[in-house]
Amino acid sequence: MVALAYTNIFTADIDRLAEFYGTLFDLAEITESRSPIFRGFITECSSIGFSAPDAYDLLGLEPQTTAGDRVLQTFDVGSEAEVRELTARATKLGAAIVKEPFATYYGWFQAVLRDPDGNAFRINSRG
Repeated sequence: MVALAYTNIFTADIDRLAEFYGTLFDLAEITESRSPIFRGFITECSSIGFSAPDAYDLLGLEPQTTAGDRVLQTFDVGSEAEVRELTARATKLGAAIVKEPFATYYGWFQAVLRDPDGNAFRINSRG
């Protein structure tokens, strides 16, 4: 079985975006990996990182130049109440609601938001 170890989000302001997600989900920072171009946090099953633009060169990647959603992060929580609570908390921290908490056709309960950089993410309960 394959396990997703890390997901990274590129951002012009790693401190701001790392603080947003770290505060919203009460995540522990992986301080050993902190650098001027990276911040990482542990989640229950994997880790999430925030990379500054200088990381493109380090990784041999070219920055994306066109607008559009390419990745959707989904954060699982234990209940519908937590989805609602974290959605409200996210908006206080600077997120914008795309879709209010709702029941999906596949039995999950989730909200769709955009973080302060405009990246789409979901707060989800599998029911």
